[in-house]
Amino acid sequence: MVTQTSTDQLLGTPVVPGLATGPALVVRSEISPAAIEAFDGASLDEEAALRAYDDAAGAVAAGFERRAGSAHGAAAEVLTAGAGLARDKGLRIAVRKHLRSGEDLLSALAAGVEQFVGVFTQMGGLMAERVTDLRDIERRVLAHLVGEPEPGVPTPQEPSVLVAEDLAPSDTAGLDPTVVVALVTERGGPTSHTAIIARQLGIPCVVGTAGAMGLRSGTRLLVDGSTGVVELDPDEADTARRVAADREVRAAVEGWTGPGRTTDGTSVKILANVADGESAAGAATGPVEGVGLFRTELCFLNRTEEPSVEEQADIYSDVLSPFSGERYVVVRTLDAGSDKPVAFATHDGEENPALGVRGLRLSFDNPGLLERQLDGIAAAAERTGTETWVMAPMVATVAEAAGFAEAVRSRGLKAGVMVEVPSAALLAHRMLEVVDFLSIGTNDLTQYAMAADRMATDLAHLTDPWQPAVLQLIAITAHAGQEAGKPVGVCGEAAADPLLACALVGMGVTSLSMASAAVRSVGARLGTVSMATCEEAAEAALSAPDPQAARAAVLALLEG
Repeated sequence: MVTQTSTDQLLGTPVVPGLATGPALVVRSEISPAAIEAFDGASLDEEAALRAYDDAAGAVAAGFERRAGSAHGAAAEVLTAGAGLARDKGLRIAVRKHLRSGEDLLSALAAGVEQFVGVFTQMGGLMAERVTDLRDIERRVLAHLVGEPEPGVPTPQEPSVLVAEDLAPSDTAGLDPTVVVALVTERGGPTSHTAIIARQLGIPCVVGTAGAMGLRSGTRLLVDGSTGVVELDPDEADTARRVAADREVRAAVEGWTGPGRTTDGTSVKILANVADGESAAGAATGPVEGVGLFRTELCFLNRTEEPSVEEQADIYSDVLSPFSGERYVVVRTLDAGSDKPVAFATHDGEENPALGVRGLRLSFDNPGLLERQLDGIAAAAERTGTETWVMAPMVATVAEAAGFAEAVRSRGLKAGVMVEVPSAALLAHRMLEVVDFLSIGTNDLTQYAMAADRMATDLAHLTDPWQPAVLQLIAITAHAGQEAGKPVGVCGEAAADPLLACALVGMGVTSLSMASAAVRSVGARLGTVSMATCEEAAEAALSAPDPQAARAAVLALLEG
């Protein structure tokens, strides 16, 4: 393990801006070796051992489901996915196989999980991200078997900086931002679940921080979520001054009421990402002009059978209703596959599901799935009177875009596609000949453009949306929108970065959609700059040789 040295700072990848200070609370997810040694797994025959496994896995899944019931948005998504993985039949079969070969229960559990870790790692892409989930489930099941409490993040006794090698989505989803003032992880990238949920909670966050686990609990830290710098034992007076200044900025941000516009009056639509009726209702009370991303797949994750058109219409109406009037909602059709399996839709056994049959591709051999979803969306739009736009994920060709647009427009709705595949960005001008709008999903666009798994810590510098190649693809897409006179938005996590938002607007992006917690900080920042300054920021970012230089150049321009 890396030990803490005299170095006065660590450097990671910044993902949620803001300054925060507090003692380090270093989390290690270890179960008592004594409890493990005392467990007599050899005394259980195969059937008894399998029953014990089933009971423990069921308890873990039930715990996830209880927490998902009181969560919403990304937190509810990852908890629900965790419950499904804990109950996964394939994992159970792997454990039983090792039991039948004569291994004791704890060895069978470890071997079964390791088997799936190998499979997911080999698949790469979004599936590799689930290795963290698997390890988390293994620890929780193990704890139940040996009679220990489930491991997890303890509640700090005072406002603290949470430091971990990585955080399982189930841990991040339960964080209390009143006592966890910042997150620092040694692993992970800017589009990991930890980063996504930290944005949702508004907690300053730095990931991929080499040496973080060498810190001692209690070490005073100053975390800068804008630069990625984590200072150790900083000067108290200087820290107090900087944190106070940051609080003043945050207070001003909280007073932002919209709408989004630059100082010279250029309009920029600030929108919310939502997952269900509850998160939509919450977002509707904020200063947003609508929803830029409604993730409909979250309505399907727990279903073994496809909901009827009427059921879907009811679900979608709950999201559309709060935005009736002058606001609009962009609905994304089923983005299932890869790390979001849906029992009645996705394909099993794909060698590389991140590059396989996911998103719109599911409709190629099951067109009724898309047709029925569009019918449900159209019914909800008619019922609520809310202006409704519909977009498809994972579109790679103009022909795919044209076929989808025809199906959407036949129902009286506005049609668009997501730009996540580099081919869609390179063909953006032709895409806009057949659709009404484009929405850039920067998480997948970055991963696919850089050929880098977003959970590979060693590649975190590549999965940064500030990468020059990614910014070039965004600029190409935005320019195509300007030429066609059609809207181009960003709905990936990059939209939640106030600094990057200015550069995106300077490239020609017309809307930014993000977690509700990020809305005011992005809107307030845009309200301090002119369109000319945004264009200069875009040029500075596009000209930079790497993400760090791009951030520094834009920051110097905006604050100089």
